[in-house]
Amino acid sequence: MAAASRKHWVMLVAGSMGWKNYRHQANVCHAYKIMHQNGVPDDQIVVMMYDDIANNPKNPHPGNIINKPNGPDVYPRVPKDYTGKDVTSENFLAALTGDISAVRKRGPKKVIKSEKNDTIFVYLTDHGSPGLFGFPNSTLYAHDLITAIKKMVKNHQFSKMVIYLESCYSGSMFTQLPNNVHVYAVSSTKANEKGYACYYDPVRKTFLSDEFSAVWMDYDEKVKLDKATFQDQFDNLQKMMKKSLPCCFGDMTVSKCPISEFLKNSPPGVRERNKGQELVLTDLTSTHNVPFKILNHRIETETDAGRRQDLIRKLDALHQTKAKIERTVQAIKNYFPAIVSEDELDGDYSSAIDLQDFKTVAEYFRTSCFDWHKEEFQMTLSYMHVFSHLCACGIEVEKIKEAITAVRESSSVFP
Repeated sequence: MAAASRKHWVMLVAGSMGWKNYRHQANVCHAYKIMHQNGVPDDQIVVMMYDDIANNPKNPHPGNIINKPNGPDVYPRVPKDYTGKDVTSENFLAALTGDISAVRKRGPKKVIKSEKNDTIFVYLTDHGSPGLFGFPNSTLYAHDLITAIKKMVKNHQFSKMVIYLESCYSGSMFTQLPNNVHVYAVSSTKANEKGYACYYDPVRKTFLSDEFSAVWMDYDEKVKLDKATFQDQFDNLQKMMKKSLPCCFGDMTVSKCPISEFLKNSPPGVRERNKGQELVLTDLTSTHNVPFKILNHRIETETDAGRRQDLIRKLDALHQTKAKIERTVQAIKNYFPAIVSEDELDGDYSSAIDLQDFKTVAEYFRTSCFDWHKEEFQMTLSYMHVFSHLCACGIEVEKIKEAITAVRESSSVFP
């Protein structure tokens, strides 16, 4: 009886905005197509994406989004449950936990209304840093994600949950995920590792996908999901990914479940159409280098002298901002010369960090120095591993905040 009443719930989240981050919304649109064609009804799928890509002035094909070279348009009929300023970490957690009263938006407030016999599949794609995942104007911290999951377990809101997360340092989001709560998580990278974009499109002048997302979605479209388990898919990720190392966390018994227990099954026509297409990941580029690569490509191909000079100035400004952030972070780090080097710590040292302490430090740095919610400072996320390292070494929160304040007040970088 329980199996008959089971529902499959899905939540798909792109946490970025802007043309240079095209790939994240393309990933989510493609993931939606897979869920929809596999028989998960739209009223059980929640989609969050800024929705500024399809009709962006930079899009040479208005209304069109692709997720791989010469791929199909994945944008049509994608639900617009949360777009623009409604794409926030707060709304994500409210929708995931089914807390409609906590949703902050106008219009319909779509949430996961799961019950104890239901399954939930969650996919997030964006930029990240140790212990955090980015949203356009807010931040999802590991502390808050793990707290929300524990709350859902306590309230008997699912039978099993699977989470796929694509971002730099994504493994750090799950190092403190309990292994006895029927939640299985797969990250695109280790806790201390950067991620990679792929498929640079010379027409659109941006990247179309990411290494991890391209591999897992290709797999789902080629195999019988009632015969393949999440463990099978993880084995394929390890085999096909060349730059980053995917990791798994939580309840390993869930990994033995057929994927169809969460997503139903791919139609035979879809499998046949994709079966003969070999997956070849091209243009693999460190996420942190993507803005520089995009500008360099544009400079190399720009024929108008005036526009080319404008692009060169933008590239110079990007390098200058990077240098400012590096100098500031290094100055803060210099306040603690006796700390153990990151190389001497266990690569998964994030499992020993007090997540609330790290959140406090990260937010203080963001609001005091460089707000990564602003596009010009997004690369700040590349340096947050320094603060997770300080926390892992046992440096008190107040001492780290004092160092941040001292550097800020002594630096000419800040007004």
